[in-house]
Amino acid sequence: MVDRPILKEILEIALRNGGDFADIYVEHKKMTAIGCEGGKIEKVHSGLDVGAGIRVLAGESTAYAYTNDLSRQGLSEAAKIASHAAQGDKKDYNIDLRKLKPLVEFDYGLRPDQVQTEKKVVAVQAADKAARAADPEHIKQVIVGYGDVIQKVIIANSDGDFVEDERIRTRMMVQVVASKGDTIQTGYEAVGSLAGFDLLERNSPEKLAKTAANRAVEMLDSQPAPSGRMPVVMAGEAGGTMVHEACGHGLEADLVQKELSVYSGAKGQMVASEYVTVIDDATLADKYGSYSFDDEGVSSKKVVLIKNGVLTDFLYDRLTANQDGVLSNGHGRRESYQHKPIPRMANTYIAAGKEDPDRLIKEAGQGVLVTKMGGGQVNTTTGDFVFDVAEGFLIQDGQKGPMIRGATLTGNGPEVLRNIKMVGKDIGFTIGTCGKDGQGVPVSDAQPTMWIDNIVVGGTAQSKGNGKIRRI
Repeated sequence: MVDRPILKEILEIALRNGGDFADIYVEHKKMTAIGCEGGKIEKVHSGLDVGAGIRVLAGESTAYAYTNDLSRQGLSEAAKIASHAAQGDKKDYNIDLRKLKPLVEFDYGLRPDQVQTEKKVVAVQAADKAARAADPEHIKQVIVGYGDVIQKVIIANSDGDFVEDERIRTRMMVQVVASKGDTIQTGYEAVGSLAGFDLLERNSPEKLAKTAANRAVEMLDSQPAPSGRMPVVMAGEAGGTMVHEACGHGLEADLVQKELSVYSGAKGQMVASEYVTVIDDATLADKYGSYSFDDEGVSSKKVVLIKNGVLTDFLYDRLTANQDGVLSNGHGRRESYQHKPIPRMANTYIAAGKEDPDRLIKEAGQGVLVTKMGGGQVNTTTGDFVFDVAEGFLIQDGQKGPMIRGATLTGNGPEVLRNIKMVGKDIGFTIGTCGKDGQGVPVSDAQPTMWIDNIVVGGTAQSKGNGKIRRI
């Protein structure tokens, strides 16, 4: 896309008026999106986005400019803008760009650009057909979405680092709406990975669709959720939405440094149960949030954030790492060349324990079993959160009971982590697009089955006693 001599020249222009560090991020991104609704293919879209972002750091100040003109003149103009916006002491730089090799490389399998669009459409149609066939009487709406991205990036900086990388991601989602009388319920299922089109060979579109459809239909006969404080067992299959929202964001270094995190000043302290170890690992194969290099050209690595309940580390980009006097641990990410990098999660999860998941349900005795999480929100400053339960069941006498609907979980992230009594040996991942500061990046999150001793469940049926659920 851009030759090294030109990159070197642009970096020198960016630092012409001073600054401590400069980098350039060049991106070539090809995207395909297919949507099906009402049994018809509504959208077949492909696009190409090309551009570069140039950044200059001077102390704690950041200047950023971007352009979709990759000519020498276009890049030079952007570099001049960034240079004037971040003036400081002038220094002599001898930039000799040297190519970095990734510590981890990924096998993308069958590249999406080697698959005809017609074959992708067939996969979408197969999912739509399978969802509708699951229960023609009660299923009223099916939405299927497919997408793939081939992203090529070049990153160069004034430290002399030069990175060339390619990331390929593929995903599919199915949403089903079912109704019976006045009751309407929704089922959702998605799969995605740092992988090519053979992701859908390992994860059948028909199976994905049936899972979403069956969830929606089964929820029609569910009973109202109880309300009150009670034990909750979070199944591994529920995914890591809670750890991502109620814990992960608070461990991003920019929020910590601005004291917008409940974990500010808590490093080295016990912030969770001894059974809890929280990890973010961008090196995991076949995960949606993985990468070889972050968007600042730092190699990905496994980062232990909480170990046996003790807060040990944060997620850093170059700027926040410099402010704390440490090295970046490879979590500077951005949505595109139009955005500056900031600390972000990749694949965040609570490590698996040693217990049989069924034992956790038995030990909890009474309460709620959550098998699928919905959306939610969190205040990173306090750690307070509220989440919807997309699929859940009562726990009665240590056994999985009837399905419930309309449940929410309300609590405080650190408090919940401290109230985890047992951790299962399983683990389940979910995917998503994480939003922060107006940017969205692909992520995965996961957890094992966990027994949380005491959490507020919101529903439409009242519970009685000390965490005991009235049978309804």
